[in-house]
Amino acid sequence: MTPTSDSIGTHQKALRINLDKAVYGTFAEIGAGQEVARWFFRVGGASGTIAKTISAYDMVISDAIYGRCERYVGRQRLKTMLDHEYELLLERLFDDRGATTRFFVFADTVAAKSYAHREDCHGWMGIRFQASPGEEPSQIIIHVRMLDSENLQQQEALGVMGVNLIYGALQHHKSPDTLIKSLLDDLTSNRTEVDMIKFSGPAFESVDNRLSSLHLVQHGLTNAAMFTANGEVVQASEVLYKKAILVERGSFRPATKVTLDMLNCAQAQFIQEPSVQGEEVVVLLEMTLKNLIDDGEIDHLDFLDRVDILGTLGKTVLISNYGEYHRLAAFLFRHTKKMIGIAMGVPSLREIFDPKYYSDLEGGILESFGRLFKNDLKLYVYPLRDAGTGSIITAGNLRVAPNLRHLYSYLVENLFIQNLRDYNPDYLPIFSRETLSKIKSGDSSWESTVPPQVAAIIKERRLLGYQS
Repeated sequence: MTPTSDSIGTHQKALRINLDKAVYGTFAEIGAGQEVARWFFRVGGASGTIAKTISAYDMVISDAIYGRCERYVGRQRLKTMLDHEYELLLERLFDDRGATTRFFVFADTVAAKSYAHREDCHGWMGIRFQASPGEEPSQIIIHVRMLDSENLQQQEALGVMGVNLIYGALQHHKSPDTLIKSLLDDLTSNRTEVDMIKFSGPAFESVDNRLSSLHLVQHGLTNAAMFTANGEVVQASEVLYKKAILVERGSFRPATKVTLDMLNCAQAQFIQEPSVQGEEVVVLLEMTLKNLIDDGEIDHLDFLDRVDILGTLGKTVLISNYGEYHRLAAFLFRHTKKMIGIAMGVPSLREIFDPKYYSDLEGGILESFGRLFKNDLKLYVYPLRDAGTGSIITAGNLRVAPNLRHLYSYLVENLFIQNLRDYNPDYLPIFSRETLSKIKSGDSSWESTVPPQVAAIIKERRLLGYQS
C-alpha cells in the first residue's frame, strides 16, 4: 500500500509519541507477545508514555482481571480490557495528571500462528483515548487478519499495526480517512488485512462508520467490509460463522420491487434446500466497488443514500472488491461450510459465461466455475423480459456460446443453476436506472416501482437527487 503523504516510519512514530509529554497510558496485550509495547520500549523514552504494560495469557488470570467470556479473541474481550484498564488509569492518575495529560489505553487480543493454533490468524485491537486533557474518551476498534506464514512475522506485523493505530488516534483523529490509510504504513496488504473499523466518542461525532467501511475496501486494507441494517459495523465472522448464506449483488440505485422480489423468491427456494432446512440463514445485499463507481470515482454521498435505502429493507450490507463471483464465494466459504445461494438476474448470468472476465486465471472459465461450485453453492436466476421482442429469458432458455453449451447444460441439469419460481411478472419492466432517472426528473411514476418504505425515505430525505 502507498504510504500516507506525511507518513513516517514505525520507529519515528513510537519515538514521537514517547517524546510527547502530554500523552500517557496503558498497554494490555494478550497473544503474540507484547509486540506493540515493545516498540515504545525499544525506541527510548518510554517512561514518558507508558504507565503500565500487562499481558494476561493464562485464562484463569485473564478471567480474574477482566471477567469470564465466551471467546478470548473477540470484540467483547477487547471491550472489557479497554473498560477495565481505562477506569483503573483514571482512578490512579487523574487527580495528579488529569489537567495536563491525554490518557489512553491500548489493548489487543490475538490468535497468532503457533504449535497449537494453525487456523485463521486474527485479532482485535483498540485504543481508548482523550483528544484533549479532561475530555470524555473516544475509541477506535479494528479487526485484523494476519496473513504471514510464520509466527515471528505475524508478531512483527502486529507490532507495526499497533503503533500505526496509536499514532493515528493521537495524531490523525481529526482526519479519519488519513488515519485509515496510515494503518498499513510499513506494511502491505499481503501481510495484514483490516476488515472492520469502528470509531466512537466525541472526537468522531461526525464520522459515519458505514463510510469508514467503504474506505477500508477503497484503500485496499481489505476486500470486503460489512454493516447491519441499523448501520452497526461488524466483522464477517460475527455474522456469517457456520450460517447458511443468501446474497444478492446489485447497485441498488435505488432498490426496487425487483430487488425485493428476486430476494424473496430466492429465499423461498433456498430455505427448502435439504441442506438448509433447520439452519439459520443470513441474507446479504452486496455492492462491489464497480457498482459504486460513477464517472470514474465513488460519490460518498450517493453511497450513503443507497445504504440508507437498504437500511429500510432490514438487510445486512456487504461492500466488496470481488468483481468475480468465484472470489465472493471463496470469501463466504472462509466463514462457513453451510450452503450458499446467490440471487442474480439473467444479465449477470450472461456475464458469468463470458470468457473475457477470466483472462487472469490460467484455467480460464473452467477454473472459475471449479472455484465457484466446488462447495455447496447454487445460483438462483431472476428472468428478464427482452425489450425488443417481449420474450421472457430465463436460466432454462438462455443461449450461451456454442463451446459452453454442454457446460451450461451440466450446471442446469444438476441444479447448480436454477430458475426462480413464483416471481411477479408485473415487475419485469422495472429497471433501476429508469427509476433513478425519474427520481431526478420529478416524474412521480417512479414511486410505483419501489417498495413503499423506499419511496418514503427517498422523499423524506431527498435522496439520490430527488425532485418533487
